[in-house]
Amino acid sequence: MPDHSSARPMTALDITLRDGRSVHLRPLSAGDEAEFLQAFERLSDAARYMRFMRVVQQPDARRLRAALASFPEAGIGIVATVPAGDGIDIVASCIAVFAADRRDCEFAVTVASEYGGAGLATHLMTQLIDEARRRGMKEMEGFVLKQNQPMLRLATRLGFGIERDPDDASIRICRMTLAE
Repeated sequence: MPDHSSARPMTALDITLRDGRSVHLRPLSAGDEAEFLQAFERLSDAARYMRFMRVVQQPDARRLRAALASFPEAGIGIVATVPAGDGIDIVASCIAVFAADRRDCEFAVTVASEYGGAGLATHLMTQLIDEARRRGMKEMEGFVLKQNQPMLRLATRLGFGIERDPDDASIRICRMTLAE
């Protein structure tokens, strides 16, 4: 039976990016709401479009609050933080939301523009994949815009198969088998 519990949550860790900057990776928590809202405000319009696959001007705080409260039972969430004047800033996050069958999950990742290209998404996705395996997931998939070439290259490097979405030519489905 898959272990969906949070009995052994991911261990927080500090990593050094390719450009020498350090970030702290840890599980997300319900208390991260204010930081997520601030992180959303710092995202460029292009980054918001790549993440949400549509123009999003304002975050839905109620939906965010509900999503944060659902973790770790409904999925896995990891944030990358750096020190800031008000405490911390979230500069990246990734999640895997469990499907109803509790065997598969769907991933999403967001990295602030100023942290792009430094290897942060690779670190986050590697941790997310490892945690999904530990939690008993059998398959992970994500939906990525065709134009989001950096994410598609990362998915390929990590071992995801890439397929065209049969219902939308602008979307690619990235899929990885986690367990046999």
